[in-house]
Amino acid sequence: MEAQTDIQTYLEQGRQALSKGQGREAAIAYAHGAQMEPENPMVHLGLAEANLALGNYGVVQMACRRVQELQPAGGLESMIAQTLLDLLDRRYERALQGVDAVVREDPSIAYAHALRAHLLRVLGQDYDANLAISRAARLSYGGRFEGCFPPVQPLYGTGYSGASAPYSPGQGQQNSPPRVVREPVPTWSPPNAMQRQIIRTRFTLSQYPFLVTYTLIAINVVVFILGMFLPAIEIYGVQVNELVFQGEYWRLFTAMFLHAGLLHIGLNMLSLFFIGRAVEIFYGKWRYLTIYLVSGIIGSISFLLLSPPNEAAVGASGAIFGVFGALGVFYIMNRRALGGYGSGAISNWLLWLGLNLAFSFAPGIAGWAHFGGLFGGMITAYLLAPRQRSRRIL
Repeated sequence: MEAQTDIQTYLEQGRQALSKGQGREAAIAYAHGAQMEPENPMVHLGLAEANLALGNYGVVQMACRRVQELQPAGGLESMIAQTLLDLLDRRYERALQGVDAVVREDPSIAYAHALRAHLLRVLGQDYDANLAISRAARLSYGGRFEGCFPPVQPLYGTGYSGASAPYSPGQGQQNSPPRVVREPVPTWSPPNAMQRQIIRTRFTLSQYPFLVTYTLIAINVVVFILGMFLPAIEIYGVQVNELVFQGEYWRLFTAMFLHAGLLHIGLNMLSLFFIGRAVEIFYGKWRYLTIYLVSGIIGSISFLLLSPPNEAAVGASGAIFGVFGALGVFYIMNRRALGGYGSGAISNWLLWLGLNLAFSFAPGIAGWAHFGGLFGGMITAYLLAPRQRSRRIL
């Protein structure tokens, strides 16, 4: 009983270290476990996962093969091991199918959800990836698994030959420092120049998760400052319904970036700062930008059609209401995946929605733009939200 308790302690230590991105500490814990139970497939899988974080891809392959030897009839550990091998082989679709099967078999494995998030992000499915990493964080009590997987940007090299050294669990882990230079991921069919450029661009953009939100805030602030010195910006940019009906349709767009005063722009940009960053993470940069712009334009059209022709309006409120609506759509569509957090998030969203709508028809507020932007954002978000695809193991 004491030995069983000890091995479980080491396994749990390894899992916690991995969830915090501490590959070396995880490798040490799993190495201790391997010394106690050298035939336990869980410790060898843990060593594979830890060495993947350290960049020791040759050790990862050997540890995964050892897991499969210990589970010739298959099992969860063997399935995850094969997924890691497919990951190193750049067979991302097949790896995703494998980890999906693991999640269906046991949805409580935090590492499986983190691995699934990585594969989805490699394949450009950022929306689903964010859902997966959220579930991994919840199952691991806040772990983010940072640095546990190969970089999205491709690495090139000769690949692992499989015969350079025998596999020894925990070799060099307890007393040696972590490796700085990563081994190259095995490469059999390197992507062409266009694919490499796409991957590099995606990798660069992923380093700035709130790029679109900060850019939109900067544009609004710069336009506001310029408007203080160049009155023509406001004269020709304000949405005056009568002028729009006369053919000056650009005002439906330009009015989104103009504000009536410091308090006006301050409140709008503060709202965009808090709400926009979450929506940018959930939907991805391009979907988020589309939601923002479409919501703003629909809000302007709503104000044009439902307000008197002699009225005028400025502000990003319609676009921001659309972004807020997209946040609610995300919570509603993914309430099951979010578990207990989902119902609380929806309730909180409805509360703030009611408070904001209550003030929408106060004097001097373009309420119809708020309503139009809200519903425009919700519809756009629903149409752009990726749907889960069913996958089968080939």
